[in-house]
Amino acid sequence: MDRLETMDYEDGNALAGPLRELFTADVTSAAGRCAGCGHTAVVADLRVYARAPGLVARCPSCDTVLLRFVRTPDAAWLDLRGTVYMRVPMSPA
Repeated sequence: MDRLETMDYEDGNALAGPLRELFTADVTSAAGRCAGCGHTAVVADLRVYARAPGLVARCPSCDTVLLRFVRTPDAAWLDLRGTVYMRVPMSPA
């Protein structure tokens, strides 16, 4: 039996508190690494295009799409598949 199969786990609701805290932070100061070229930049330095149904943010180095954000009346859609990671500065807990 696989080790992960024997471990207890919680469902995705366990992320609610931590994610709520994360998204109250100033995300423009978050640093991310481009999956295309490896360039690291803060969100404030990305190139954002708003002539679409939402916002599209591209790498300032290679123009890879890093982030897509669409707001509908009842939901927000966030796609970060062009980002290897995003590091958000947080105050000490």
